[in-house]
Amino acid sequence: MSIDLKTAKQNLLKLKEEYETRIDKIEEHIQNPQDDLNEHWEDQAISYRQNDMRKNLMAEARQSLIYVENALSRIENGTYGECEVCGEAIEEQRLEALPYATLCMQHAK
Repeated sequence: MSIDLKTAKQNLLKLKEEYETRIDKIEEHIQNPQDDLNEHWEDQAISYRQNDMRKNLMAEARQSLIYVENALSRIENGTYGECEVCGEAIEEQRLEALPYATLCMQHAK
């Protein structure tokens, strides 16, 4: 197997940009809600629930961003595509589906 590091890096940089944009949009919406908080208390409860959901989505995006940044670091240090457990190559199909994978299929189970 031969991983095209240039393509992998481009894909990871694209993912990084997507996660950063998602985080920025969520933060903007949390800080400047579009909702009128002077509405009825039932509507406020829905707004608060939506805010909790946004915070969870932001935490998930931040974690994914860390995974992507770590994968970019592995490209730079020459360990991208190597399983962290056995040191064998991670399957190409797995890296296509999950470009920041750190485990081969055997160890991901």
